[in-house]
Amino acid sequence: MSPETTIEDITGLLELWVAGWAGCRGYRTSTEGRFPAALRSESSGDWEFFAADPSDAEFAELAAKVAVAPAMVLTILTNDTARYARLAQQHGLNVTSDSQTMMIVDMETQDAEDPWLPDDDLELSTSETDGVHYAEVRSGETIAASGRLFVVGNTAVFDKIVTDPAFQRRGLGSFIMRALAAQAFGHDVLNGLLLASTDGQKLYSHLGWTAVSRVLMLSADHDGGDLSLS
Repeated sequence: MSPETTIEDITGLLELWVAGWAGCRGYRTSTEGRFPAALRSESSGDWEFFAADPSDAEFAELAAKVAVAPAMVLTILTNDTARYARLAQQHGLNVTSDSQTMMIVDMETQDAEDPWLPDDDLELSTSETDGVHYAEVRSGETIAASGRLFVVGNTAVFDKIVTDPAFQRRGLGSFIMRALAAQAFGHDVLNGLLLASTDGQKLYSHLGWTAVSRVLMLSADHDGGDLSLS
């Protein structure tokens, strides 16, 4: 994204990402004011609320909803993490994750061909169920790497890109991304979106992805998670 990217732009990207992320995981979505929300557990009713640079008043309203249960989460997209960390403290919330970044890519820059596996002992399988595209690399019975993708409009949302530690440094993360991109091109996609962990940011930058915003996860609990994996 360019330096002129506005809060409105990021809010729009957040809405697309939440729709795709929830689609990948089968979560029900709703809205809270002008911001999206996802129901992460039907049985316990635990919602996650999302906002891009909310005002102090908007933050206070969302924080009040999250504070009622430890499993509720408030996820903020912002490049002013210090401000929202202070607000969280004022409203009794804890920062449970501050290492993720939203990233975007022009899909025209991505390889549209099915990739080749780097080793003969590895096997790729791809599938699609209820709009979710899956890619999985196995070594015998072991899942060496995997990922999934859901298309919202003309945006491909990538999710849960994971490589087993025993198979790292063999290019499988890049392979899974290319395998998913090849499936995405079955749709009229223009952009790709994802949330990247610290390690993932290096991989995705190498593949041409650009950082949009930092991601701050807040909760009344002290334990957190990584939205790109959890």
